[in-house]
Amino acid sequence: MTLLAELSPALERVRRRLLPLRRDQMMLLMAAVNLLFLGIDTYLAHSISGTIRPYEWIPIIFGPVAAVLLLAAGLIALRRRPLASATASIILLASIVVGLLGAYFHLRRALLPNAVPSEQISVDLLVWAPPILGPLTFSLTGLLGLSAAWVEEPPDSGILRLGRRRTLALPYSKTQAYFFMVSMGSLATVISSVLDHARTGFVNPWLWLPTGVGVFATVIAAYIGAIENRRRVDLIVYAGAMLLMIAVGVIGGVLHVLDDLTASGAFLLERFIRGAPFLAPLLFANMGSLGLFVLLGPEEAAA
Repeated sequence: MTLLAELSPALERVRRRLLPLRRDQMMLLMAAVNLLFLGIDTYLAHSISGTIRPYEWIPIIFGPVAAVLLLAAGLIALRRRPLASATASIILLASIVVGLLGAYFHLRRALLPNAVPSEQISVDLLVWAPPILGPLTFSLTGLLGLSAAWVEEPPDSGILRLGRRRTLALPYSKTQAYFFMVSMGSLATVISSVLDHARTGFVNPWLWLPTGVGVFATVIAAYIGAIENRRRVDLIVYAGAMLLMIAVGVIGGVLHVLDDLTASGAFLLERFIRGAPFLAPLLFANMGSLGLFVLLGPEEAAA
């Protein structure tokens, strides 16, 4: 029985009719979509300076290309799952490397190299510097995709089948790993939100709403992943937290778009590039959606 069926048998029946894809398939699809939008978001962020340096094109180009290759691997998986898993793993490992390198370059931009060690970095520098956690979204996407790329046999055993005779035993099941990754992603999202909103001094009290919801989702996802016997009330609270994340993301996206429009409601590309990042709030909706997909069944077909 899936966690969604434990939460609501009626929702599980509706899901099976409208969304026949299994959990790992949905996670890989979400990884591809995330990489595509990460490439777009990186392009918009790097365009603020007016000049994109050669190495800054790496994540911009990598995101869409990796997304297309992952979708191609998904088609290959219909007939040759091991080949598709190996192909997807190479792409996703590359995504992890791109994220780590990006975080390093952003952190280096935030340091004051000529200052004494105790003053090389500060909260103010982290607030106004390029977002250090932003590139790590590539790494989280890669980690999420790697978890989905390989078959777990038997389901929820924590044993991944890497080939006909090779297996890898993990310290916890895929379901637990997904919960922990949703928690880590929610934490990174809320920290990025706090750093962005700190530039405004939180003069608008409503800016605390995504902070509170993000912290709540982080704690709940970690708790659900840590416990073994999940009660229905636990799943209800968890699903509620993920729905709140989606609502905050959608509302935040709309508010950012409205803020980027001129007083007369006209669209100016420059305002969307340099103003409130309209894609940033959608990270909340993204993590909420991923969190809900964890509730789908762990069963996966090995081809």
